[in-house]
Amino acid sequence: MTNKILLALAAAGMLALPVAAQAQGTVRGAAEGAAVGADAAGPVGGIVGGAVGAATGTVGGILGVDDRPRFRSYVRERNVRSYDYDGRVAVGSTLPSSGVTYYDVPDQYRVKPGYRYTVVNDRPVLVDRGHRIVEVID
Repeated sequence: MTNKILLALAAAGMLALPVAAQAQGTVRGAAEGAAVGADAAGPVGGIVGGAVGAATGTVGGILGVDDRPRFRSYVRERNVRSYDYDGRVAVGSTLPSSGVTYYDVPDQYRVKPGYRYTVVNDRPVLVDRGHRIVEVID
């Protein structure tokens, strides 16, 4: 009985994931979650782990989980000048419109139009059109 309930919840969770969740990192997150879940709790654990792993792989942000290290290297290779910011470098912080240089994200990272990047306090960040930090690439 418990297995059927867990299976139903896992299936509902998979169906509830938004279509936008097909981002880079979702498939890998699902595969890794399924493997860990199966090791821990058998077939039902694999199903639940896959659903949770897919969601976690997607929640990584604008960049897919797999793209983050590669993007960080891309920014470092360009020697982008870091902006010294007195505020907190965190998602939701808004950067000034002047004094900061914003760069387009290359197409290879499949980031939706409207997002750009810069480096703040030596940390690469993605910002939206309003210069609000939407992702800190650590």
